[in-house]
Amino acid sequence: MQHLFKPSAEGGTSNRPVLLLLHGTGGDERDLLPLAELIAPSSAILSVRGNVLENGMPRFFRRFPNGAFDEEDLLFRTRELHDFLDEAAAQYDFDRNHIVAIGYSNGANIAASLLFHHPGTLQGASLHHPKVPRRGIELPEMKELPVFIGAGRQDRICPPEETEELDQLLSAAGAQVEIHWEPYGHQLTETEVQAAVNWFERNFSK
Repeated sequence: MQHLFKPSAEGGTSNRPVLLLLHGTGGDERDLLPLAELIAPSSAILSVRGNVLENGMPRFFRRFPNGAFDEEDLLFRTRELHDFLDEAAAQYDFDRNHIVAIGYSNGANIAASLLFHHPGTLQGASLHHPKVPRRGIELPEMKELPVFIGAGRQDRICPPEETEELDQLLSAAGAQVEIHWEPYGHQLTETEVQAAVNWFERNFSK
């Protein structure tokens, strides 16, 4: 998968997790670099570009014209990303069990799909405006897995009911979910980013 890797500012002795950056529709591997610098400036970064194109815009998996997720492709692309993380850990010599995802919109969706389908892949996830990746399946055990969800009360792409359902599913599986609500739509805001910074510091800076 097309990507970029930035080593930890602290070198090989850093105990902070590697940040897996997953962009939104139409983005690329550089989109979330400023966000990562705010959340954990000393962490190593692995930023990945989605392999699917929708009208020329990169995405991580296909969706149908009505906006519904193509679940078959979602499963395939989630496995593709999971396997790529194995390869990247070997190539760049980082701890495969020490990865925290930061995803926005479509990137948050595939990060959530990793949590749903590949237990142990992520040590935590900061999901900004995600949707429920799949319904009607049994989720793996996520005992005390830290998950941040940034959401907008006026988000038409990811309405509040979607956020609440995702919270219920993850919490029922044992995850420690923290939701930050904004009175806006699908955009990232300064206060949402600061809430994600605080969440990361509480969970991964010990």
